[in-house]
Parts: sequence; structure tokens; C-alpha cells
Amino acid sequence: MHESETEETAALLLTGDVMLGRGINQILPHPSDPVLFEEYAKSAHDYVRMAQTRNGAIGQPVSFRYVWGEALDEIDRHQPDVRIINLETAVTTSDAFEDKGINYRMNPANIAVLGAARIDACTLANNHVGDWGRDGLAETLATLHRAGIATAGAGLNATEAATPAILPLTPKGRVILIGLGSVTSGIPAAWRATATKPGLQLIPEDTAAAIEAVRRIVVPLKAPNDIVVASIHWGGNWGYDVPDRQREIAHGLVEQAGVDIVHGHSSHHPRPIEVHRDKLVLYGCGDFINDYEGIAGYDEYRGDLTIAYLAVVSLRNGALRWLEMLPFRIRRLRLERASRGDARWLAATLNRVSAGFGTRIELDENPPRSPVTPGAQPPYATLRVSGTPPQGE
Repeated sequence: MHESETEETAALLLTGDVMLGRGINQILPHPSDPVLFEEYAKSAHDYVRMAQTRNGAIGQPVSFRYVWGEALDEIDRHQPDVRIINLETAVTTSDAFEDKGINYRMNPANIAVLGAARIDACTLANNHVGDWGRDGLAETLATLHRAGIATAGAGLNATEAATPAILPLTPKGRVILIGLGSVTSGIPAAWRATATKPGLQLIPEDTAAAIEAVRRIVVPLKAPNDIVVASIHWGGNWGYDVPDRQREIAHGLVEQAGVDIVHGHSSHHPRPIEVHRDKLVLYGCGDFINDYEGIAGYDEYRGDLTIAYLAVVSLRNGALRWLEMLPFRIRRLRLERASRGDARWLAATLNRVSAGFGTRIELDENPPRSPVTPGAQPPYATLRVSGTPPQGE
């Protein structure tokens, strides 16, 4: 479908978890101490070695653009108005690790890796941003803000954690980004921000209370031409089932709280997609960048395949016009364009798991060639979900 020529729209780039710690932090120009406190790995170098054993050598150090790989040109081709990721890594020099088994951190000296992808905002209400204590979280916030990157879902106190990031769409309008975390994703309840201590914004476990908490944030802020994104870290790492509570919260946020996009993450692979009352609901975006490629297990979910989501929405009413999904594969700790076969697998899988939500994914095997690097790569398959046509079409 095509948008009305007179309708103003905004294009939002959304991804799931971006993990820049551990093995990835080791190949960047300024690695942290590689010591780990995991049961099965004691050095972050182990994850680099596993990736190299699986897919080949990685020259080190890599550039700040390296991990984004071929995704940069593909994203640039779509020219999103804003770029939003869930940053599942503390950006800190703190050594005060939380004793929780797995801890992710990136050296603040590597913050340019986010600048390389021109990230506008990071949601932080997840189960790894507090891995290095409250001081580590405070340093993460300070580092991102110095780099000009907005944050949502965490703060130096409860008020800051609940304050959305406001991203201008000059001269169109604004994106209001709300960051939320659920203990169902493994976030320790003790990480909740208080009146005097840094922490995260955790949603109430009661469904009605969770919806009301978001409504109280949105109502005083939302104005004409504003798009509200509720970015929620919820649920487990594997599986396609959507719990009834997640669906009830998503629908309630759209129907009662003025939310236009529900941006769910935590799962290591993409989960079902829904368009509810013309509004986009991503129940789980899947990981976008991680260092898991050498780890065996859960192969049926194809965790090596990742997606960048390009949502085009109406500024008039927040309705989804279309969702373009750009598929990639992680190899040598870097994003490569997914093959046509991999894109077909993703389309078939997402169609199967989203069927109960009334969503149909179309596979475009001949998208236009990127003008950024003409002739460098052949077109590759993309996936698309269409929304409701503007009135009069």
C-alpha cells in the first residue's frame, strides 16, 4: 500500500537488544578487563574465540562501525527520522559487579560505537544495565548523555526513570519514548529506582496498574503530531507464546493510555507481531547485536538471525502505515545481510506465529538497491507488514 500524498508520516527505526559487552567489547578499540564471573566462561575472550571457531578470524581491534556491518547502509537507505535501540549493556568502568551470573559492560571509551549508527535514544529498563551496580548505572547514564544520546527507563531517581525521552521530528512533531521493565525478564526487583537512588522504571505486576502508570505519563505530554512509544523489556529469552497478560497490557496501552507503538524486547529471537486498532505491537523484537554465535542450543529459533524494524506511522493519529523488516545474520560478531533463504525462513516463521493475531507478513525478494553503495551488493529480501490505508485511499 502507499500513503496518501498529503499525509505526514514519521519513520522510526526500532531494534531489540543491542549487547555490546563481553566479546564485542573485547574487539573494540578500548576493551575492558575481560574477567567474567560466569559458570562456564571466565574470560570475555572465550566468546571471541567461539565466534572465530564458528565463522572465521576477526581482525582486532575493529572500527566502531564494524559490529553494525551491512546494516548501516540498509538503515541509511530508509532514512529513519529517529533510531531507537534497547541497550542491554552497562557503559561503565565500575568493577562492582552484581552477583547474578552474567554481567555485561562496555568501556565508556567505546561509546562511539553507538555514534557510528547514529543512535538517537536507548531504552535502559532491562536486566543487564544494572549489572555493575548503581554507580555503574549512573556512569552509563552520564556517558550516554555526554554523547548526545537520549535515554528512557532509567535514572538517578524514580522521577528521572519515569521521565520519557522526547525526540523531535523537526518540523513534524515528536516521539515520546517511555522505557519500562518487567521482572518477568529477569530484572531484579531491587533495581527499581527510588526517590533517592538510581534505578529502573519497573511496571506494576497488576495489569490495570501497569496501564494506568503509563497513562499518567502520557496524558500530560501527548500533543498533536506526537508518537508515543512504550518500550517494554518483558518475558523470557525463548519461545513464541505470548502470555495473556502481555497481550492485555499491550491492548490496554493502545486503548487507554494513548500509546501508538508497543516496542517489546527480551527474547533472543523475533516473536509475534500484531496491529491492534491500527497500532503496531511488537511482542518481541529479538536480539539485534550479541556475541552468542558460538553458543550451542536453541538452534530451532535461529538466534543468529536479527531484524531492524522500520515503522512508518501517521502523525495524525499514530496509525501504522507499514512496517519494513530488514533481516540480518550475525557472523564474526558483525551484521551481514541475511540470505534470501534466511529471509524466507523468517517470513514463514513470523507468519506462523503471528497468524493468531491476524497479521500477515509479505516477503519482498526484490527491494530497491541501496543508493549508498551502488553496485556493492545485490538487493536482498525484506519483510513487510501493511497497516490500514489512510482515509480516502
